[in-house]
Amino acid sequence: GTGARTSPPRSPRKSPQKAPKNSQKAPKSPKRRHPRPPKHLPARSHQKKTSECPHSRVEAGIPVLGGAHHLLTPSPLSPECPPIGLESHRIDDDQILASSMLRHGLGAQRGRLNMQAGTNEDDFFDGAWCAEDDSRAHWIEVDTRRTTKFTGVITQGRDSQIHEDFVTSFYVGFSNDSQNWVMYTNGYEEMMFYGNVDKDTPVLTEFPEPMVARYIRIYPQTWNGSLCLRLEVLGCPLSTISSYYTQQNEVTSTDNLDFRHHTYKDMRQLMKVVNEECPTITRIYNIGKSSRGLKIYAMEISDNPGEHETGEPEFRYTAGLHGNEVLGRELLLLLMQFLCKEYQDGNPRVRSLVTETRIHLVPSLNPDGYELAREAGSELGNWALGHWTEEGYDLFENFPDLASALWAAEERKLVPHKFPNHHVPIPEHYLAEDATVAVETRAVMAWMDKNPFVLGANLQGGEKLVSYPFDTARPASEMPTPDHAIFRWLAISYASAHLTMTETFRGGCHTQDMTNAMGIVQGAKWHPRAGSMNDFSYLHTNCLELSIYLGCDKFPHESELQQEWENNKESLLTFMEQVHRGIKGLVTDQQGEPIANATIVVGGINHNIKTASGGDYWRILNPGEYRVSARAEGYNPSVKTCNVFYDIGATQCNFVLSRSNWKRIREIMAMNGNRPIRRIVDSRGRWRGSRGGHGDAGRAGAPLLGGGAERVGGSAWRREGSGETSVPLPVPKGAPGKLGRDSGSERGTLGGGGRV
Repeated sequence: GTGARTSPPRSPRKSPQKAPKNSQKAPKSPKRRHPRPPKHLPARSHQKKTSECPHSRVEAGIPVLGGAHHLLTPSPLSPECPPIGLESHRIDDDQILASSMLRHGLGAQRGRLNMQAGTNEDDFFDGAWCAEDDSRAHWIEVDTRRTTKFTGVITQGRDSQIHEDFVTSFYVGFSNDSQNWVMYTNGYEEMMFYGNVDKDTPVLTEFPEPMVARYIRIYPQTWNGSLCLRLEVLGCPLSTISSYYTQQNEVTSTDNLDFRHHTYKDMRQLMKVVNEECPTITRIYNIGKSSRGLKIYAMEISDNPGEHETGEPEFRYTAGLHGNEVLGRELLLLLMQFLCKEYQDGNPRVRSLVTETRIHLVPSLNPDGYELAREAGSELGNWALGHWTEEGYDLFENFPDLASALWAAEERKLVPHKFPNHHVPIPEHYLAEDATVAVETRAVMAWMDKNPFVLGANLQGGEKLVSYPFDTARPASEMPTPDHAIFRWLAISYASAHLTMTETFRGGCHTQDMTNAMGIVQGAKWHPRAGSMNDFSYLHTNCLELSIYLGCDKFPHESELQQEWENNKESLLTFMEQVHRGIKGLVTDQQGEPIANATIVVGGINHNIKTASGGDYWRILNPGEYRVSARAEGYNPSVKTCNVFYDIGATQCNFVLSRSNWKRIREIMAMNGNRPIRRIVDSRGRWRGSRGGHGDAGRAGAPLLGGGAERVGGSAWRREGSGETSVPLPVPKGAPGKLGRDSGSERGTLGGGGRV
């Protein structure tokens, strides 16, 4: 039967002698289906044939493990022995050791599954572990720091746009002291395992019989290009970690929730169950369909589901923009269950959230991509499998680039008089039927316009940090938003409540820590890109949107979901509570009727918001004192001083606006074709109007301001005995500016620039 035999220490190993001519060649791996690239990317061959490379023959007489390695197999990994955590960084850098390295950027710490190379290859952050030469004596080992039952390994080639480096066969050894090694055998000879056929696709190799040890070591024997490797190890811990090593707190959740990965059908069924358990506070709806026709489901959680309540802010969490980043999907499904159960149990914190907030949870914005990633399963999909939509779009960056349009208008001094600093309109070319816009993106944009969201976050993966706008890089200039301090507050509220996000001493998942040890970063300084969901939400709606990157492993093993829920549970609740920070209120007229689309202006922050259809508004602000004004078409503005405190709970700031006569003046101007109106006084001192000396405009031109004077377009005109008025009077400070414009100092101009 299979087993292991004891070998003398193998470091350094001698290179085997050249195989005789009749030696057995390593059989080629059978052809397998590989993921196809997205449609909008240039096609390339994924069925790459491994070239004959140095040491491509194996030693004569060494049997090859048959049927024990799988490529993108549909069978799931054994739930008993999950990955030990190289990809997720639960295994620290100092637990990975290698016989040599080509240079520091290709050291053992870079040999993690799905490790991504930095922007510039050949720096300190390259995409694999690579040995210093082509000797078959090289190895890479992992110290689990406890007794572990090893059941298999997952191997992958080097992440590179230049090199095609991957290991095609290897031996495996085990040790309890890192000195004496036992080689895996088939009972009489060392067993050869086959590795990769390309550099990107992970290959699972399962051992016919598990091995129990503390250390595991991989000895590459043949490879394509240079000797480079990324890997993950599958193993079950059989003892607690040694007490003198630092460790991450391992938590078993006390919440009775469904900790597993959910297919599309399972997700829909779970949402239905939650709705049936809590019918008075939940509602299921869909915001649209994917390109393959799958509905994009949403769960609303509120004490009055189905409608917007005046004075109640709306919050959203979305996940699954990239189908292979599945942790956010599962966290939102867990959050639905948690809020339902805790509300029923009378948890005062949850009851307060549900009764005072309208919460929207969308677990899968890209269901097509998820189904593709799920077929490969946890750990066996490459970095990009399922990332795009069925049509080949990256949803997160498929929104219109409004930041560049705003900055161009600012450079031309058009903001805010001719170009708004908020609710920036969508370019017409983007709305065309033939525009390169995903159907999922159109659905999300319509959903944003329909609901008055105040705060939101999209849950992603592949890194562990919180990113805030702008994501678009501004050339040769700083790119903070007017709400930069507020965004930082919101980002810190999530990162600081997370159990591990601020542990940046480990560095980033793929490169150095970009967050200055805080777990937060502005998107443009970390990963600049135009047309992001966050920038669009900020510039086109009232909603402040952030991206939360939940961890290095995009598709964590099912056994890790309990730990990830505990890592994120407090953060998810704390971030939702921030929607109640700042000011809120109603804008009405003197009869108490709500004024929709009124503009709320906060002094010192060059970004305004608008009231909802019920006249209510919410403005997230940091603690402090603010001068706030409300403005609406046809009304006189109102100004107040509003104070924001550190405690959760928005300050109430209501505004009552009185009607102005400027609406009537514009009507008169329109009746006159927007031409200048002359005022003539007859011999009896009575007013009569004239249109350029022709016709009678007396009825339309009745005085609008008392005291024998009329203010028109920023100037006041008075009678001088008899005859035509020609003496302008200055308008008192604070009086409205010229007609048809937001502001101005020209006197005697009427809308289009006519002279009185």
